[in-house]
Amino acid sequence: MSALVGVVRGYCTAVTAFNHFLARLAALVMFVVVPVILFEVVSRYFFDAPTNWAMESATLVFGPYFLTAGPWLLHIHGHVNIDILHKAVGRRLQLAFDAFGQLVIMGFCWVLIELSWPLAVNSWELGETSFSSWNPEIWWTKFFLPGALALLFLQAVAEFLRAALQLGGGDDPMNGAGRPRAGAA
Repeated sequence: MSALVGVVRGYCTAVTAFNHFLARLAALVMFVVVPVILFEVVSRYFFDAPTNWAMESATLVFGPYFLTAGPWLLHIHGHVNIDILHKAVGRRLQLAFDAFGQLVIMGFCWVLIELSWPLAVNSWELGETSFSSWNPEIWWTKFFLPGALALLFLQAVAEFLRAALQLGGGDDPMNGAGRPRAGAA
């Protein structure tokens, strides 16, 4: 049994660490997006010379930024949650709710991966562009949706394993590691 716990601990730690790394990396992207938007605002309102690329590039980068933070938010319980019932029950029932919730998330992710992957591949095959005056290729952004959903699925598996192991009488395989309070990345 301890070998299984070791495998679960390793899986949970690896997936969570990778998703934490991506969330930190995504946060750094804002150091690029904010100056680009500032450049657009200054160009437009102070020099009456709007760009045709700044806002669109910020939008193209913001979608992947938003998606890559989702798996880490799942781990730290940073998503919007209605927890009135969750807080009113005992620890074992909370773990059962958590395990069930992770199964729902896994199913949701699986369906969306199945639907979004063909769209991303089709966009790549067509060399899809934005059809704006700047007209950048946008197919690459469409791969972030199934990719981020796959990472969310893997994180949901890790959270399910944590809850299931604790329900079975075991300790938290991560021993609370890597779980700061919501809002703190």
